[in-house]
Amino acid sequence: MEAAAAHRTATGRVGLVLNPTSGRGRGAKVRERVTAGLAAAGLDAVDLSGPDLAAATSRARAGLAQGLDALVVVGGDGMVHLGANVVAGTGVPLGIVAVGTGNDVARDLGLPVHDVDASLALVRDGLAALAGVTTAERSATSDGPAAAGVRMVDAVAVSRPGGPTEHWFMAVFSCGIDAAVNDRANRMTWPADGGRYVRALLAELGGFRPFGYRVTMDGEVWEGDGTLVAVANTRSFGGGLLIAPDAEPDDGFLEVVIADGLRRGQLLRIFPRLYRGTHVSHPAVQVRRVRSVLIEPLLSRGAAPPVAFADGERLDALPLQCDLHPRAVGVLTRSLGA
Repeated sequence: MEAAAAHRTATGRVGLVLNPTSGRGRGAKVRERVTAGLAAAGLDAVDLSGPDLAAATSRARAGLAQGLDALVVVGGDGMVHLGANVVAGTGVPLGIVAVGTGNDVARDLGLPVHDVDASLALVRDGLAALAGVTTAERSATSDGPAAAGVRMVDAVAVSRPGGPTEHWFMAVFSCGIDAAVNDRANRMTWPADGGRYVRALLAELGGFRPFGYRVTMDGEVWEGDGTLVAVANTRSFGGGLLIAPDAEPDDGFLEVVIADGLRRGQLLRIFPRLYRGTHVSHPAVQVRRVRSVLIEPLLSRGAAPPVAFADGERLDALPLQCDLHPRAVGVLTRSLGA
């Protein structure tokens, strides 16, 4: 079966976006390998990268408007976030070459991590399997897209209450101590892995006091002082923290994880459990499976919550609405028959 897949050829025009903030030497080597690999697969690759994420997103959207058979992003969760914001709801599939720091989305989707050749093989095989399949057919049934080389996964639209969609995310939205830690960790340069989150947490705990929230989940309201609030479509964030160990990216549900107003000592004890996902059994933690979440600050119950993050990218201050859109993004993968 693998031999048969190796002889497949893909055709088409693909947009390529590489992380503009990656190290110059390493980034150049990855760029060379990816562009050469796409050309060897018979694909016409159009480089849509930009000097920063905003410019790259704009160029990717412009490229999509001119016609693409797929968008391929190269980097970590931030690049997957970019890709989701460009292709969500369009029917254009997303190829992921996960060579970033966290790579939580790729890992939770069962995609290769830090393996350029294996990632490009999935792009090639997925597009080859898609030949002759229309955009409408890709999302028509639950089993057809996977057989055709695309795994249809859920995505989440973020908006102001009652307003239009402003952002999409595929993994985890956070607006508690997790977001404050994320913000600080993103400004750190050492260490290069998930250890930054440990350092950032310790720094944030210095003057910490719980935040005040009103969280409306499918119409049910929770109010209180909270330490951690996350809306998860996949299991992990922050380089392997299992914030929602039972979350699945294509089950039609979000998992809202809320930790009541834990104090510093309690936080220090519960934080290591995030690496195993056992924090969800703590009596102060609740998990709800929902499709729609509205999160608002409630200053009468605690401090103002930090700016929200999604897929590790900084979004906006609360209030924000998160609405699940089933099967909104197709991710290129090997067809079931390969």
